[in-house]
Amino acid sequence: MITVKTKVFFNRAAHGRKTIDTEPAARTVVDPGRVPRISRLMALAIHFDEMIRAGKVANISEIARLTHVTQPRITQLMNLCHLAPDIQEEILFLPLVMRGRDPIHEHMLRAATSAADWTLQRRCWSELRTRASAVQS
Repeated sequence: MITVKTKVFFNRAAHGRKTIDTEPAARTVVDPGRVPRISRLMALAIHFDEMIRAGKVANISEIARLTHVTQPRITQLMNLCHLAPDIQEEILFLPLVMRGRDPIHEHMLRAATSAADWTLQRRCWSELRTRASAVQS
């Protein structure tokens, strides 16, 4: 009779399936913090806009029905697409929130999204950023 001694490591594969390996799985280092909610909402609004433009959905009402969210709420999210492109980019790349509440909320951006002039939007965004950084410090 032969006895083999080796260390066995259980790893998780696709769909939670367990696999046996002879080496431990490489641990990935995750940055502390989380993506601000407004950044995720901005990305979602851009995704919904692309779906409408590509003809995958007919309109905002259909998105609301598919996502089980009210049509007015989807309209509020889609209004984020009316912001100037540089503001959208800044929102998408806001720094991670390390602790506490998000410094900028969608409700705070409604005044900027209602303005048609990008110069006025940039002024509103600048004031909002200044207030958010003062509250955060």
